[in-house]
Amino acid sequence: MSLFERLKTAAATDWNAYVDHAFVRGLGDGTLPEAAFRNYLVQDYLFLIQFARAHALAAYKSRTMADMRAAKDGLAAIVDVEMNLHLRLCERWGLSAADVEAAPEQRATVAYTRFVLDIGMSGDLLDLQVALIPCTLGYAEIGRRLAPGGIGALDAAHPYRAWIAEYAGEAFQQVGVAAHAWLDDLGRRYASDNRFGELVDIFAKAARLEADFWQQGLDAAQG
Repeated sequence: MSLFERLKTAAATDWNAYVDHAFVRGLGDGTLPEAAFRNYLVQDYLFLIQFARAHALAAYKSRTMADMRAAKDGLAAIVDVEMNLHLRLCERWGLSAADVEAAPEQRATVAYTRFVLDIGMSGDLLDLQVALIPCTLGYAEIGRRLAPGGIGALDAAHPYRAWIAEYAGEAFQQVGVAAHAWLDDLGRRYASDNRFGELVDIFAKAARLEADFWQQGLDAAQG
């Protein structure tokens, strides 16, 4: 069993609460309130800015060129691909880049991103990747869940089709494959049985903070 699968199994309750959150179910069936999605779009862009910093920190924490290249690829995936896609999605919902970048970070956004950066500063590269991986592989799993028949099978009128297509699409799924492989490689080099409990704690807290991030969007819609 891969390190990621072991972490998921050990933190199954927290993981499932994240990937099967009411926000996610609303995305899937199209019932998510528009106000919740708009709030999420803004906060997720601000979230990505901090995650880009975390991948830059991963490069600093790297001890090999292979790790440094993997961190660089993760940073490029966010800065050159995901953030641009995100801004285009925001524009479809009437949110300009200037509006998004000028918005303040909300509490759940700060809580998760600063947790990841703190783990990265105080721990090693494996700690940081364990804190980051629920975001990357959670979104990849959610994308597959919400488009089980592939992107082409999604209803063209589905209000959140573009978002689902972004994370169910081949480009992001390949980002997930690379992140999974890197985590497992780091685990083989740096993990040990007596360290596993600490890694589970990091992973489980990151999953809980991801669920809080979804809930933040729902709470915003309720006013």
